[in-house]
Amino acid sequence: MEIILEILLGLFGFILEAAFEILAQLFFEMAAEIGLRSLTEPFRRPRPINPILAGIGYALYGAFAGGLSLLIPKVFTAPVWLKLLNLIATPIVCGYIMAKVGQIRERRGQKVMRIDTFFYGYIFALSMAVVRLIWR
Repeated sequence: MEIILEILLGLFGFILEAAFEILAQLFFEMAAEIGLRSLTEPFRRPRPINPILAGIGYALYGAFAGGLSLLIPKVFTAPVWLKLLNLIATPIVCGYIMAKVGQIRERRGQKVMRIDTFFYGYIFALSMAVVRLIWR
């Protein structure tokens, strides 16, 4: 009976940690989007920036957000294989959600930023997840 309870608690801990990872990354992506919208307006350029440079910028910004997220205390521990699964799944989920945010913004006639696409949302979330995996 004790081993079943231990397995269930471990599974519950992983589910909570995975949910927290997704919510934390989405929070930082939304904060990044809001921050980028307010910071980029004064520096608007007549032609768009190189997509590779933009991708590098989002990766650096995601790594910075991952570093900031390390200040939040860790509640649960998970086995390495679950952390790797989280490293794969969370950026995909976040990229998908950011793409949906971009579609909603486009339907409403709002300006769509690069982070509002799957690729750039994925890059941001992946770099954040890598930082959290390495230092957690």
